[in-house]
Amino acid sequence: MAKDRGNSEDYVRPIRRLLIGILLLCLAGLFILWRIDSPRVERMRAQLIDKFVPSFEWALVPVTKTVGMIENFQSYQRIYDQNQELRRELRQMQAWKEAALQLEQKNAKLLDLNKVRIDPKYTYVTGVVMADSGSPFRQSVLLNVGSRDGIRDGWATMDGIGLVGRISGVGTNTSRVILLTDSNSRLPATIQPSGQRAILSGDNSSRPPLDFIESPELVRPGDRVVSSGDGGVFPTDLLIGQVAMGPDRRLRVILAADYERLDYLRVLRTHESEQISDPGGLILPDAPLTTLPQDAEANPDG
Repeated sequence: MAKDRGNSEDYVRPIRRLLIGILLLCLAGLFILWRIDSPRVERMRAQLIDKFVPSFEWALVPVTKTVGMIENFQSYQRIYDQNQELRRELRQMQAWKEAALQLEQKNAKLLDLNKVRIDPKYTYVTGVVMADSGSPFRQSVLLNVGSRDGIRDGWATMDGIGLVGRISGVGTNTSRVILLTDSNSRLPATIQPSGQRAILSGDNSSRPPLDFIESPELVRPGDRVVSSGDGGVFPTDLLIGQVAMGPDRRLRVILAADYERLDYLRVLRTHESEQISDPGGLILPDAPLTTLPQDAEANPDG
């Protein structure tokens, strides 16, 4: 058994050496063939390349696929990064759009305020509504103007269209406005064109009623309601709203001011009326009493 193994190794070893020698000779011949600079040898090399090289394309398929997968992954990563960047830009644009819409609304409110024409004798201060009362029993808002801006208690406030309320409490930097809808609000009003006088009484509803109308039969829904100026608290002819018939069959007022969007308010400066303390020129002053001479008193007959 050992003898047969030794005989086989004696035959295999020379054959292995022979094959290795032939392979080395082929490689050396191929190397020399590739180094020869001759047109004929060049054509031979080209034929060998055309013959054998294309047959190795199947071996390059895994490499080609791997390179393609890497390129696709890199492309997907770039697309993902671009998508995230576009999402961030979209969120920024949405924020800018919201800011632009808010600025547009504020600009529209200011334009409405500027379009309202009031009596030239009235000047005004425009304030920003900071907060409201947030209570169903108290209808008021807070402005960012106060005594430092010359605001006084009792002055009328308007939005871009109609009367809103009056100043009720003044601080250094802020002031509170009690709205016409507040239950503590009472406003003398005139109904046009009939000229009827009435009192607009707040009842914490969006349509306050009209009380103490002189002749209710002369008032029609749709009539214009303005301030009468009675009592000297509010100026005259400030638009309040229109008359409407309520579900309780009471005459109420649809307010012209937009109470749902009170962003800016115009505070009207109401100048105090001049007080007259001296008598007029047509009134004769009281004449002082003059004393008679002593002789006249002694001899009244002369």
